[in-house]
Amino acid sequence: MRRTRHAKIVATLGPASNTPEMIRALFLAGADTFRLNFSHGTHDDHAKVHAAIRALEKEVKRPIGILQDLQGPKIRIGTLKEGKIEVKAGERLKFVLTKDEGSRERIPLPHPEIFAAVDPGHELLIDDGRVRVRVLSPGDDEMDIEVVNGGVISNRKGVNLPGTVLNLSPLTEKDRRDLAFGLELGVDWVALSFVQKASDVIEARGLIQERAGLVSKIEKPSALLEIDDIIALSDAVMVARGDLGVEIPHEDVPGRQKELVRACRLAAKPVIVATQMLDSMVSSPAPTRAEASDVATAIYDGADAVMLSAESASGEYPRETVAMMDRIIRSTENHKLYRSLIDAAHPDVEHTPPHAVAAAAADLATAIDAAVIVGFTSSGTTAARIARKRPGVPILALTPDIAVARRMSLFWGAHSVRTENASGYEEMVEIAQGAAKQEGFLTIGQLGVVVAGIPFGKAGSTNNLRVFRA
Repeated sequence: MRRTRHAKIVATLGPASNTPEMIRALFLAGADTFRLNFSHGTHDDHAKVHAAIRALEKEVKRPIGILQDLQGPKIRIGTLKEGKIEVKAGERLKFVLTKDEGSRERIPLPHPEIFAAVDPGHELLIDDGRVRVRVLSPGDDEMDIEVVNGGVISNRKGVNLPGTVLNLSPLTEKDRRDLAFGLELGVDWVALSFVQKASDVIEARGLIQERAGLVSKIEKPSALLEIDDIIALSDAVMVARGDLGVEIPHEDVPGRQKELVRACRLAAKPVIVATQMLDSMVSSPAPTRAEASDVATAIYDGADAVMLSAESASGEYPRETVAMMDRIIRSTENHKLYRSLIDAAHPDVEHTPPHAVAAAAADLATAIDAAVIVGFTSSGTTAARIARKRPGVPILALTPDIAVARRMSLFWGAHSVRTENASGYEEMVEIAQGAAKQEGFLTIGQLGVVVAGIPFGKAGSTNNLRVFRA
């Protein structure tokens, strides 16, 4: 089950794809990690899907990652007597802090944290930005606003506040229950929604500890102001372009995507580019040319993974969508310009022995035309450091921990395998050679490069490099 590409595919499961048969079909088509969206479905639904993925894992004898995506706070308009109202640019209205049914004169907004945080001039975006209003005079329980862009305001439509940092935890009571359930199930990654600042990541880490990898979803402009700290505190990052694209100008999203991918690569943290990548395939068997180009751009940028949402969860062509994304990635990575673009975007290596050894392994493997780079890792860090260089040589990541092997299904270029830990230099080479041959990376006479930390099994101690011949 060796993939012939470096970037990974995250596929969201839902009504169109949550049967064992379809999960298997998506994996064979190219999915590496499956996303469970806890904005939908019951705990029982997710438990059945989790069990089906683990059963498939045993069948195919390959580690498969599972990402739990928490819903996060949902800020919405309340309910209106009319059901919906049409507003025009220049019109002045009033938001009121109430859970009661409202009217055109008093539009309900049942979120006290908004009234506490907004200042004159702040803007609220309703229904993914279809209606834009500006705060004129805020108060404790009501505020006067002016409509900037008119449209229809209807019951329970979402509200975004691009210029406002809310005193609101990213973890609701529902999220906390879902998180406890997911960790008990044994998910490999937890995606945290509504990250506004670095302290939000610290709060989530306190609950997750080391039981799963923590993915910070970048969907709020305020998160961009503390992005270096957020990346440092996270195990991975998701560029959630849907919500981010509502709250920042559309023309700024591509540049921000490139910045985030580069910053994550610099930090040796996996980065997922998500949202509407092949959106037309929700109802069409083929993507638009612009969508194919969008996926290719993320690959040229050096993203570790690209994600499918509604396309695989509720669309009419889930298997075809995964297969299409797989084809686009492979075609892009095989293009004659791919290597020069990836190499041109190399970040500076941190001046520490672990980073330097991993970078040297990638350069050495390329220079001697090695068939494979084998990285022994107890936490996944060694594999991430090697992947950071985006070498043209395959990366075989060996770990004694199945949870780590599953998490590495999100790492660029990493083919993860669970093995016994080495106890000495000679055994290290024997295990590396045996695994590389068994997984189809190495034949007799070819060279391989081994990277490990001495003493073996100590996380983060990448300090040893060795060349061997099969």
